[in-house]
Amino acid sequence: MADQRPLRGLRIARVVGVPILLAPSWFLFAAYLVLSGQSLLRSEVGDGTAYLAAVVFVALLLLSVVLHELGHCLVARAFGLPVRSITVTLLAGLTEITEPPQTPAREYAVAISGPMVSLLLAACGVAAADLAPSGSLPRLLCEAFAVTNGAIAVLNLLPGLPLDGGRVLRSIVWHVGKDAEKATRVSARSGIAIGLFVVPVTVVGILPHLGFGDRGVATVLLSAAVGTVIYLGAAANLKRSKVASKLPAVTVASLARPALEVTATTPLSEAVRQAHERQVRALVVVDGSGRLEGIVSEAWVRQVPMDRRPWVVVADGARRVEAGLLLAPELSGEALLAAMRATPASEYVVPGTPPRVLVSADVAAAMAL
Repeated sequence: MADQRPLRGLRIARVVGVPILLAPSWFLFAAYLVLSGQSLLRSEVGDGTAYLAAVVFVALLLLSVVLHELGHCLVARAFGLPVRSITVTLLAGLTEITEPPQTPAREYAVAISGPMVSLLLAACGVAAADLAPSGSLPRLLCEAFAVTNGAIAVLNLLPGLPLDGGRVLRSIVWHVGKDAEKATRVSARSGIAIGLFVVPVTVVGILPHLGFGDRGVATVLLSAAVGTVIYLGAAANLKRSKVASKLPAVTVASLARPALEVTATTPLSEAVRQAHERQVRALVVVDGSGRLEGIVSEAWVRQVPMDRRPWVVVADGARRVEAGLLLAPELSGEALLAAMRATPASEYVVPGTPPRVLVSADVAAAMAL
């Protein structure tokens, strides 16, 4: 089934059928770069061309990020993996590949392709700078292009998720240990350490000590922003991996509750009494022939006051059973979650004799960390 989620961002191009989008946050970052860049460039190129040079640099940076992501995109497509979109955001680019690589080798190839493109662009920048006159604006822009792409490559090769280097590390651990989820957790924890310690120590501590950059407010804020993005991405990957490791145990057979069959006109008080007597925690509505008609909401039952229950019939809190509310008893893991996502509900019916009810809250509890 095709992904029906709307694409978010300004579409600027489509390459090999994949839309390239600019997130709103990118425009804020671009404006900041133009304003801060032109002030730095005035001493090099003069007031008249400082803004133009800053705008050209931002355009080159955007091109660099898009080409980096296209590296991921084209390799993924070569392996037959569907790519939904490429999005350039505040501090990063994102290639949304809707199916994960099925082998460590494919994971490695898709991950390494982006940084390799950036290194190639850095080399092109160095070569172009050598051809430009010394001290000229083209040489200055080519040098900036080379340095920027080199920095993009180095940053992305740091061995922790959600960076490309984290996926490289994941592919290696996956290949050695034969466990994809364990590899994800190793790489995600490495990413957390990079976001919390490696990035700030390097940007604010080591690089200024070596004569690259300073320890000003802008540097500290940039370091904090980059570290936060890496930390949050790594933490999200770690959480998803922990959830994924629990999926095999999430089955209809183990979680579905036995249900009591009642007719639509049964008073709620009588239905609850019978359920307690038979030690069941779910109610389904059947007709005179025993055919399923509805499923009673547990939340609705709890909301009805005790003194009102003799005067309320179960049909008042029942949802008609539709095809999407019927779950096969053999469903488990991702297939079960996909079926629930297709028809969101608080309860589902598992046909049988007697029928059973799968409660969404029970599934959520089984997957809770």
